[in-house]
Amino acid sequence: MSARITEATWIWKDGHLVPWKDATVHLLSTAVQFGSSVFEGIRCYETPGGPAIFRLREHLERLMDSATIYRMRPEWRVEELTEGCRELIRANELGSCYLRPMILRGYGAAGLHAVDSPIETYLSAWPWGAYLGAEALEKGVDVCTSSWARAAPNTFPVAAKAAGHYNAAQLMKAEAVANGYAEAIALGPSGLVSEGSGQNLFLVRDGVLVTPFLDGTSLSGITRDAVLQLAKDRGIPTREQHVPRESLYICDELFFTGTASEITPIRSVDRIPVGTSRGGAGGVGPITQALQQDFMAVVTGRAEDRHGWLTLVG
Repeated sequence: MSARITEATWIWKDGHLVPWKDATVHLLSTAVQFGSSVFEGIRCYETPGGPAIFRLREHLERLMDSATIYRMRPEWRVEELTEGCRELIRANELGSCYLRPMILRGYGAAGLHAVDSPIETYLSAWPWGAYLGAEALEKGVDVCTSSWARAAPNTFPVAAKAAGHYNAAQLMKAEAVANGYAEAIALGPSGLVSEGSGQNLFLVRDGVLVTPFLDGTSLSGITRDAVLQLAKDRGIPTREQHVPRESLYICDELFFTGTASEITPIRSVDRIPVGTSRGGAGGVGPITQALQQDFMAVVTGRAEDRHGWLTLVG
């Protein structure tokens, strides 16, 4: 599936809708020069009640947290950005779509201490299907362990979803694709499993759902949190723990979670089929499938939104 953006009509910039092609920043903005930008990825789904945005408040609160960590707090409150997202989707006449809020340092400062660069806030939205392709959600993907590692804690503040952090993720993804894989799994500086190039990771062993600790090398994913809640709702035991690399080869099931990836099964790691160490047939496992079905049912409005995760666009 093409990763190209499908252009919409409008982008929200600091309280106003501007034409898509007019939403530009200067070449010498601090964001371009030094990567001073934080962002979110949020999905909006078609439901029987109209378009609904998944965990909008949690995403926007994390956006504000990211901006605060990088000392670039904007003038907008979460409530105002919430209405901006709804206005943007309505103006673009979108149903199911992807939202990309961004806060960045604009044009002004020449150096790293960017007090002369204005803080600019953008909301964009466009149609976007399954990140790794619709077939990936059904059949799973083949992944590799990346030769690139996550940065050590106190190197970058990984609690912030900042654009510059994703340079390493681009290297991981490019290496994986060049070697014939769909995605990569990154290890932390200790050699323990961290996450995917831009997704959190879960594995299943003996009926227990396991995910790596948030140890300062991976993002605290909002979909990750939702999956832990859905597992609790189903009575599936869960555990956060250190995950050594070899666990990827002997687990019964394995999957990514994230806004773009949703719940994407993994069918092999480094050419080793998932689930076959004890005679399994590989493929998508029953716990992965059940959680994926529960997740999609909630976000598309086919199941009760018991946890208040959906914000109707109206």
